[in-house]
Amino acid sequence: MCVRVGERAIRYILCAMSLFATVALAGCNDYSNPASATGVQLASASSISAVGPRTYVLRSNDQIRLQIYGETNASGVYTIDGGGAVSIPLAGRIHAAGLTAAELERTITKRLNGTVLTDPHVNVQVATYGPIYIRGEVKQPGQFPYVPGLTIGDAVALAGGYTYRADESTAYVRPANSGREMARSLRTDVPVSPGDSIRISESYF
Repeated sequence: MCVRVGERAIRYILCAMSLFATVALAGCNDYSNPASATGVQLASASSISAVGPRTYVLRSNDQIRLQIYGETNASGVYTIDGGGAVSIPLAGRIHAAGLTAAELERTITKRLNGTVLTDPHVNVQVATYGPIYIRGEVKQPGQFPYVPGLTIGDAVALAGGYTYRADESTAYVRPANSGREMARSLRTDVPVSPGDSIRISESYF
């Protein structure tokens, strides 16, 4: 009887130790991830979905997928032009930049209702986002697709990480349709927007 109790106690202790080790390891950095090795933390799936397509603010060069039920000729994929507008059959030219997909949906519905259609059913979704660009002291500079929640750290990871000459404290961001760069500290996660151009400079120390 005493032996059986001792076995249970040992099993309990071993289970507790195993659970403790699992929790401790979960808090460690994953150095098998190239992004972790360079000090860059990629946005998790949960953080990316926190700013979803329905709350994302539309910008120039984004593409929207429009569906007007019963009007196949007007339904399709449309690109927001450099002026921030989108031209849609039946609805005409509508300013879309600065609106969410849901807001644009309501705007198109209001434009169509009572003029061209009666009680139209409209659905707007983001088809593709404008890309982001990164250059300078990264291993693979170039153009990369944007997803909601993307940060400068994520962009650096997409570009293969920093070179050994990189200044890892500051990045320079030029927003779309702007000729001015803005310095951004890399001590915190800095979000980027479609069309942003990111420059990583060389460290002088």
